[in-house]
Amino acid sequence: MTSTLAPPVSGALFADRVSRLGTEAAFALGARIAEVEARGERVIRCNLGQPDFPLARHIKEAVKRALDRGLTTYCDPQGIPELRTAVARSVGQRTGLDIDPARVMIYPGGRPPIGFAHIAYNEADEEVIYPSPGYPLFESFIPYFRCVPVPVMLREENGFGLTRTELEPLLGDRTGMIFLNFPSNPTGGVATRDQLGELAEAILDRTGPNVRVYSDEAYEAITFDGDEHLSIVSMPGMEERTIIASAVSKTYAWTGGRVGWAVYPTVEEALVHRRLAINYFASIPPYNQWGAVEALESPESEPIIREMVAAFQRRRDLVVGALNRISGVRCQYPKGAFYAFPNIGEALEGLGVIQAFDALPLELRRHSSPATLFQLFLLYEHKVATMDRRSFSKLGSEGQHFLRISIANSDADLSEAVERISGALEDTRGFEDFLRSGVRLRL
Repeated sequence: MTSTLAPPVSGALFADRVSRLGTEAAFALGARIAEVEARGERVIRCNLGQPDFPLARHIKEAVKRALDRGLTTYCDPQGIPELRTAVARSVGQRTGLDIDPARVMIYPGGRPPIGFAHIAYNEADEEVIYPSPGYPLFESFIPYFRCVPVPVMLREENGFGLTRTELEPLLGDRTGMIFLNFPSNPTGGVATRDQLGELAEAILDRTGPNVRVYSDEAYEAITFDGDEHLSIVSMPGMEERTIIASAVSKTYAWTGGRVGWAVYPTVEEALVHRRLAINYFASIPPYNQWGAVEALESPESEPIIREMVAAFQRRRDLVVGALNRISGVRCQYPKGAFYAFPNIGEALEGLGVIQAFDALPLELRRHSSPATLFQLFLLYEHKVATMDRRSFSKLGSEGQHFLRISIANSDADLSEAVERISGALEDTRGFEDFLRSGVRLRL
């Protein structure tokens, strides 16, 4: 039978939707780091969102046992029952809720449920609210699905917190989904019970029952100064609205395990995502899922996590204290995650970076920022890898001059990195030479 469909008019290789999909700049920076290291230079890597601790022995042994049992085949696309039960129990203990394991979906890491949430819940032209600065994949999928990005700006003067005052004016009939992330990447913000209560009230007051809150809680175990993570799902009326997402990557220092999960408000929703999983990846390795069961349920995990968090808090104090001694730099003490997020605007002004940026061609300025120029100068000339503000949602980032510095590194390397940052901010001649070097001035 002859098709009556007309052929594509453009004849382009790629569909238009590909150009609308964003990315995570941390991976683009990897190639630039490799370029510097290929010259025989050692780069201090403060760019990675990856704990620098080894995978715990008891988790590795659980994976080995599963391999020895021959658990290397397809399994339930929703996740093995034992892991879904472990996730339900863990989330239930933390939130005080009774979680049915049938509401749990297991994923290859924490990223897929972000895109799947758009597929499952959002129609074109609906508004998607997300924090800025925030995890870049919240923003990157929105144009791909022809939705409308609505960044809620996290202000330095408010401690990068999110309150009802910032969120409520953005809510309305066109709201399709709301992304929250506590503890926050990149700012390290941790929400209080009062803040979450007010956010929940605004969401319940201003949106309908089918609007979902996607609560990314990947850093749930990494909090400082006695603060504890609290999920918005624990607020009255929010269990019916909230998707809780997390993974083994941060809490258990297992980024390569690629085991993540989401707890959906209903079994029906989990089954829809199960169908999406069948279409995209069928299932994830059962042996790694057994490792995740061990991570969640073994009593050996808790002291290891405590030790890691204590190290991160010590490093936070070291790095933030040193940053605040640099002229023109100010940095708040994050309450969670493992990043420092200093404001370097005054220092960039003194170095001439902002003036240099303003003199660049318009097209280049559209894809860069003063912090990006300094980030690249710092990498190529002072051998420290960091991330710029623009890498954590582009919309609304103009005029904001921040770096994200990962403290997932040794004390010695972190101390050296801050010294190099201080030196770079005084290296006016070096920056001028860098601008003339021909290095590509965008990620």
